[in-house]
Amino acid sequence: MRISLAELELHRVQASETFAPGALDFPEFRQTAPLNINVNAELLGTEIRIQGDLATRLEANCDRCLGPVEIPVKQHFDLFYRPMQTIATEEDVEIPEDEMEVGFYTGDGIELADVATEQVILSVPMKVICGEECRGLCPVCGANRNVKPCNCAPPQHDSPFASLKKE
Repeated sequence: MRISLAELELHRVQASETFAPGALDFPEFRQTAPLNINVNAELLGTEIRIQGDLATRLEANCDRCLGPVEIPVKQHFDLFYRPMQTIATEEDVEIPEDEMEVGFYTGDGIELADVATEQVILSVPMKVICGEECRGLCPVCGANRNVKPCNCAPPQHDSPFASLKKE
């Protein structure tokens, strides 16, 4: 669904959409439940303001042990979008702190799928771990140390600082 400028010039827009698992592209994650998004959009001068909520569930691999991790996503957002042509293209411009949360749009509006994808990606932690107690994989044999203990000796690496060590 597209939130168009022409419609926003007439009135506020309320929209709801459900994206089935696999309908949106999340490179690092798999969507395991439908993504429901509800928004209210309005035109404020040349800016589009979109407020809304979304919810879904994702699955990813733990960054320590590579086991599956389910990530519930429930996000409220309040976004402002400006026309792309308002960006200075000829010179470097420092962005004021109060404008760090402003996005940009091109053409005659904004795709709801793009808003949903962006908000889901922003809501996921940078490092996904299955739990604080995750012990990860053994660097020698590759065994998952959460499943079974490993008797491998820790790898011996020659330190690049070894020559600095006093004997």
